[in-house]
Amino acid sequence: MNFISFSRAITAVLLLLIALPSQAQLRLDLESGLVLGTAYTEVRIPNQGGTLVDLSKQLRADPQVFYRARLGYTIANRHTISALYAPLTVRFQGRFNQDINFNNVLFPASQPTTAYYKFNSYRLTYRYDFVVRERWRVGAGFTAKIRDANTRFEGEGRQADFDNVGFVPLLNFYVAYRPGDRWRVLLEGDALGAKVGRAEDIFLGAAYQVSPKLGFKLGYRVVEGGADSDEVYTFTWINYASAGVLLTF
Repeated sequence: MNFISFSRAITAVLLLLIALPSQAQLRLDLESGLVLGTAYTEVRIPNQGGTLVDLSKQLRADPQVFYRARLGYTIANRHTISALYAPLTVRFQGRFNQDINFNNVLFPASQPTTAYYKFNSYRLTYRYDFVVRERWRVGAGFTAKIRDANTRFEGEGRQADFDNVGFVPLLNFYVAYRPGDRWRVLLEGDALGAKVGRAEDIFLGAAYQVSPKLGFKLGYRVVEGGADSDEVYTFTWINYASAGVLLTF
């Protein structure tokens, strides 16, 4: 399914849901926290002839603040349409222990180098909750993701970058367990693997509902994935310490 067909399908579903004579809820999930580090950030551009380098092992990345926002609309207590904006840029600094050919520009060993790994994400999701009980809510759906990625190297008198913008279809899942009236344990995310790559964005944590309109969440998020194509080889694993505010209108 291409992006145009997917957009038409989402529009048709949204129009159908809006027509349902049921109460709807609008939710805003604002999330922030720290990027704790990367288990690996492997890059080889071009895939044939470039130098394979793991930025997280050869350079240094300090912890940094991240943020993301999701706006969701739930109808009939089971159907949810949501839009996510999740920007991220990780900066690595240091000196390579070998000469690096990145996008046909040579970065010599032992010279100060800064690398930027940008991985912005824009997503539109539809989810259906097929289990809705007092303690449990379980749902699944599909996500249309636009990946806006860029890898850039900067050295002494040298600079090179590579843009990678594209459409990625993902499967969405949501599991919530309510041990009490105010607490929820959450596992949710988007994930899918294919021949040329994979992508996972998963959150595990807990949420506390202060009032019907206000809640807070705290947990761990991991983003992992990448692509192995004719042009590029790039895979990363990013760890987050996450906190958020949940607003219901």
